[in-house]
Amino acid sequence: MDSIASETPSEQPETPFHDLDHYLAIPRVSGLALSPDGNRLVTTVSTLNAKGTEYVTALWELDPAGRKHARRITRSAKGETGAVFAANGDLYFTSARPDPDSPETEPVSALWLLPADGGEARVVHSRSGGVGGVMAASAADATFVTASVLAGSSDEENDEARRKSRKDNKVAAILHAGYPVRYWDADLGPAQPRLFAVENGDAAESGKPATVDATAPLKLRNLTPGVGGNLRNTRAVVSPNGKTIYTSLAKPLAKADTRFVLAAVDIASGSLKVLLDHEGMSYFPGPVSPDNNLLAVVSESDSTPGKAPEVKLHLLNVSAGESTDFEPLAPGWDRWGSPAAWLPDGRSLLVTADDDGATPVFRVALAGGTVTRVTQDTAAYTDVVVSPDGLTAFALRSSYEFPAEPVRIDLGTGDVERLPAPAERPAIKGSLERVETNAADGSRIPAYLALPEGASEANPVPLLLWIHGGPLGSWNAWTWRWNPWLLVSKGYAVLLPDPALSTGYGQQFIQRGWGEWGKAPFTDLMSITDAVVRRPDIDQTRTAAMGGSFGGYMANWVAGQTDRFKAIVTHASLWALDQFGPTTDASQYWLKEMTAEMAMENSPHLHVEKIKTPMLVIHGDKDYRVPIGEGLRLWYELLSSSGLPADENGETQHRFLYFPDENHWILQPQHAKVWYGVVEHFLAKQVLGQDIPVPEELGL
Repeated sequence: MDSIASETPSEQPETPFHDLDHYLAIPRVSGLALSPDGNRLVTTVSTLNAKGTEYVTALWELDPAGRKHARRITRSAKGETGAVFAANGDLYFTSARPDPDSPETEPVSALWLLPADGGEARVVHSRSGGVGGVMAASAADATFVTASVLAGSSDEENDEARRKSRKDNKVAAILHAGYPVRYWDADLGPAQPRLFAVENGDAAESGKPATVDATAPLKLRNLTPGVGGNLRNTRAVVSPNGKTIYTSLAKPLAKADTRFVLAAVDIASGSLKVLLDHEGMSYFPGPVSPDNNLLAVVSESDSTPGKAPEVKLHLLNVSAGESTDFEPLAPGWDRWGSPAAWLPDGRSLLVTADDDGATPVFRVALAGGTVTRVTQDTAAYTDVVVSPDGLTAFALRSSYEFPAEPVRIDLGTGDVERLPAPAERPAIKGSLERVETNAADGSRIPAYLALPEGASEANPVPLLLWIHGGPLGSWNAWTWRWNPWLLVSKGYAVLLPDPALSTGYGQQFIQRGWGEWGKAPFTDLMSITDAVVRRPDIDQTRTAAMGGSFGGYMANWVAGQTDRFKAIVTHASLWALDQFGPTTDASQYWLKEMTAEMAMENSPHLHVEKIKTPMLVIHGDKDYRVPIGEGLRLWYELLSSSGLPADENGETQHRFLYFPDENHWILQPQHAKVWYGVVEHFLAKQVLGQDIPVPEELGL
């Protein structure tokens, strides 16, 4: 079997998935913004730089009518993100590229504006702490940003001075008084996010001649000065009239617990009012209705060791500042909906939700809460926006057959048309099937199966079982980090199951695996694997299991429960649940999911002596969700205590791929290349009995 990256640069691979350099170069589309008049559609495209070391983003304009080619509208070495249209058609975005009007200033992520009537983009506001997300009212001249301030800063000038002092004196220390202290790969503090209104500043009276485009500088007005760190990792929306921002707000509780309340920020006064605050519930705002009177709300109940969380849709009446009318929307719908956009008449809401291996667009009628599926294909839709006439929606669509691409959706017929995109679909060589079996309790266990060309009874192929993370998730959309076609191109079949705990199959499907990770989720995975290896085109003697995060936990659990697989790859995995619980970045959630006894009953580390399968352990040191201690302990115990320990010479069949500067994901392109290369090397050796070289970049 040839290596993934075996071709020389002068050769053209059969598909981009046959060569990692070509795979990494595939452009990646994300985000979608529609102008208020419906005539302009903008997306963000990430492309690999010339050195192949990082992705650079740019804004591209698409033709909503689908007649014109996509065209790039920004270009810089630093890239541009966060495109948002103002009500007048101006386009705001953020970028850390240098300001041509202030070349001596050190670039930070600033607020830029691209005028609706054309011309060069220009910086409209820059600050030493940078600018984060941008929001704009759809029917009013009102723009807002999220930006961070040091907790003790009195104003913007003071904040800049404090930042300079910390930087000049090389101070990185953070004094915490609450929880959490970090999130995924970010250390929290001392800066805290705030919501700001973007307003006109005072024009400088220089008296000197100037061009007609000279404008007064913009300034920021802090709307949330007293919220502390409670806007971290929250969600905010602005009303169409620009008078109110609705946001989730973290509420610290006793014993280092947290939940999220729903608050309204009045723009004129800057006052903040909590609208929804109930014990055991968290609330997150969806879009505001066109008449500004109704707010879509997502509620999530706290989990307990015996009960999974429930996610539900609601409507909150916010007319005239009142918020007492809080009603469920589609209460009988057994899916976890995410509200995306209102139709212009305000009578229905477009929602996306995982559903049987897809994430369709649904229409939810306010009258009666009737739910109608709009898109009928097996694709996943995100970033849904609606045309001003309400007849059409635009979205990004992906599936395991193609990465995210912009599409137009006819809301009357459900027909979906691919728009001329910034890049063509990458060619795939192989096929995708939907397969399923039944668990002992009768529950359906669905999966996708990606097969290489030529798989047949005469030529059965090896099988890789891939276990998704979450665990509250689903294999239903394109993924760059766990892309099956890279291994399919090397002759493997890849099985992508949705076992118990997966979303898209109803609340009971989640509940049947809740708090018992080593039971129904494990037996579901083994049942679907049993069903697939009975196929004549699969070689049941050559199989391996792989997973990341919760999927890595399950790979570890599988290793201690069965020796049916030739190899196991475990990435960013939970190993000792008593150790993981108090050290993850969000212990307040984890420790409500299992009691200490349940954690021990489901902890893979207690079965280390039964592990007789070669394992490839992969972990990043900057992973705060599954701290590096999990990987370090797993590695030591594999070598010292497993059923396949290091021999008397210290040699082992296990391997540990360690990334000192990566987090829960492997984000740097060349590290992703190493990741896939080492995985292929390990699988070839253990599953196929072949010896292919490890990536040269490892220096081995």
